[in-house]
Amino acid sequence: MRSRRTDAEPVVTLADITEIELVLLKRLREVTMGDHRSRSQGSGFDFVGLRDWQTGDKFSSIDWAQSSFTNFSPLVVREFEQPSTANVVAVADLSLSTRCGVDGVPIAAVVARALATIGLSAVFFQDPFGVVTFDEGFQHLGRIRPRTGKSHVVHCLDAYQHLAGLQPVKRNGDISTTLGGYLRNTSMVPVISDFLFDDCDAVLRELALLNAMHDVFLIMVDSSFAFEVPHVSAGWIDVVDVETGHTCTLSRASLSHLAVRIREWQGEVQRAAKELDLDVVQIGFDSTQADLALGEFVAERRLRKTDK
Repeated sequence: MRSRRTDAEPVVTLADITEIELVLLKRLREVTMGDHRSRSQGSGFDFVGLRDWQTGDKFSSIDWAQSSFTNFSPLVVREFEQPSTANVVAVADLSLSTRCGVDGVPIAAVVARALATIGLSAVFFQDPFGVVTFDEGFQHLGRIRPRTGKSHVVHCLDAYQHLAGLQPVKRNGDISTTLGGYLRNTSMVPVISDFLFDDCDAVLRELALLNAMHDVFLIMVDSSFAFEVPHVSAGWIDVVDVETGHTCTLSRASLSHLAVRIREWQGEVQRAAKELDLDVVQIGFDSTQADLALGEFVAERRLRKTDK
């Protein structure tokens, strides 16, 4: 019913990133009218700590003395953070279901393009950008700390696509406590998912609690395209849940209405989010339309925060 792509096959390429960047540069300049303030405050950078060298790091940041203790494998770099009140930390769905789709296009491709759009928007506003990933049930969380620059956005996308370079986030109690403990500064926190998981109402309530301290909003991926299955002649079809491994048997009529049921479910999630004062942006399979809508939404929200 649904196709799987290999982990080695990227869902967003460098050509896609360049395309998104060009669209954003044009549209964001129009939205900001060429005038926006940097959110960086103070002078210089604060030393955060040491970490392993990553693709895109400057060689000038390598701590050669510390690297000698590891025999230069891996290299160790000094990590600095410029004081800012506009960190952007995207919380992205990395569950197995996002790796499914149709015609070779997985749901993860839409998530990754949203990450690229938000990350490149942060670059435009000189804001640090980071990623937190989650799987089914928020059991395992991974992260890349916020940093500035396009190369860091590319690194975050590579980590999301290839499941490499993500550092674990220790789960401390509920979702709001865990994410709140990780976020150092007041941050813009877009949560990117199709929200097709169990107990979604509980997750929304946790995000609403986090919204009291941070700017949390939902980016809902319209994944109904992944359930637009072709006509089948069989009267009954066995289907498998990739998250849990559970199987069930659906009638041909039920299978043909899966996409409709997905849209109805997501409509209910949107209404529940609105009741909790969580804004929702829905993006779909049309990448150009999604890039523009999401880029302009993030820019408007970013400027609204700046003006306060």
